[in-house]
Amino acid sequence: MLFGVMEQSGSYAGGEIMKKTILVVDDNKLNLAIAQTLLAEEYHVETVNSGELALQYLGESETDLVLLDIQMPKMDGFEVMRHIQGDEILRKIPVIFLTGDRTEETEEICFQMGAMDYIGKPFVPGVMMQRVRRTLELQGYRKNLEDMVEQQLERITQLQQGIIITIANLIESRDGTTGEHVKRTSAYVELLLKKMQEKGVYKEILTPTYVDYLKKASPLHDIGKITVPDRILQKPGALTQDEYDLIKLHAKAGGRLIEENMDCIVDKEFVEIAQDIAACHHERWNGTGYPRGLQGKEIPLSARILAIADVFDALVSKRQYKEKMTLEQAFEIMEKERGEDFEPILLDTFLDAREELCELMKELL
Repeated sequence: MLFGVMEQSGSYAGGEIMKKTILVVDDNKLNLAIAQTLLAEEYHVETVNSGELALQYLGESETDLVLLDIQMPKMDGFEVMRHIQGDEILRKIPVIFLTGDRTEETEEICFQMGAMDYIGKPFVPGVMMQRVRRTLELQGYRKNLEDMVEQQLERITQLQQGIIITIANLIESRDGTTGEHVKRTSAYVELLLKKMQEKGVYKEILTPTYVDYLKKASPLHDIGKITVPDRILQKPGALTQDEYDLIKLHAKAGGRLIEENMDCIVDKEFVEIAQDIAACHHERWNGTGYPRGLQGKEIPLSARILAIADVFDALVSKRQYKEKMTLEQAFEIMEKERGEDFEPILLDTFLDAREELCELMKELL
């Protein structure tokens, strides 16, 4: 069968056929009885006699198809349909309207409201069965296609993230370090985000999408280093002022590189976050950072978060020009920069994660 969709009357579970569930909604007891009789052999049928009871049932039970009468007292079928279409979960359930009004106007309204089909009254057994079967079959194909698209998008996302990490690792390797800095910084960003969520810090900004994008974009924070000459990146001793000025250009270059080369990515929020952290992770809370000298909340939140993780890793890691510091030494230095380099509430949240940071350092260093 196309796309591997099971028979429209049911699916297999544990070697047994699980019948599809159909909810029939009609205020006429005779119509409910007829529908029950016609459908019961192939489907599990539930019946209710009002729109209110229909919505209650749908909110409590899984349903594969709704047969919905239009003309009912109190809440008619169109009102029920508006409730269904307004619910993110319920709108996925296919609906067939039941109506004795077979005018073109009514038919058009049914489809405009989102119905998959309609069945006229009085019921014609063969017509009802064929329309129910066809609707469930089409819904099966639709579900299967949605699953295939979701799987493909997940593969693309994984490939995209793999490319991002590879690029970041290549850039890091140029200054004598390895991709471990990328891995560690991303881990510290993830931990800080977790603690912020637990404490409700910037909860209006930290949506699931924002958090996911920041985690995925964090390896790109130093992408601008690709524009810095090897002789400077790999210099073992102290940099001259001119060399340091060249190093500082990597932040602005990183923002520009992302803007120019990621315009094809559909998720513009991801691109914006990646651009912000690349361009602004060396800005400082008191306005003494670079490249633009942004101050306080002029600095994007993503960059303020990344800056804490980046500086912490620089302190506790061994570099060509320095030995690594202990956790206590790093904390002492960062605490002195509270309100200077770092936003107080973000730094406090990070430093409160001492135990988790100790465990992470054991794994990563």
